Amino acid sequence: MKLPSFIINLLIIIFLALITYGLTGSIAVKSTMGIILSLISLVATITFAYLLPKLYQQPADEERTDGELGNGELGN
Repeated sequence: MKLPSFIINLLIIIFLALITYGLTGSIAVKSTMGIILSLISLVATITFAYLLPKLYQQPADEERTDGELGNGELGN
């Protein structure tokens, strides 16, 4: 596993742990606003973790298509 990938995954896990801690604290004191904000933050983090690999995959796909068109063909 690459080191930057490991660091990103570690940061996501730590962030999810902090969100969970905030959610449990909000449930303990029965704070509706805290529960809603914790759940929104949890969904945003999961969405970020889902979309992050696609960010790294997209440039690789574009480079492959640019390389195919770079040999003098028009691509039609």
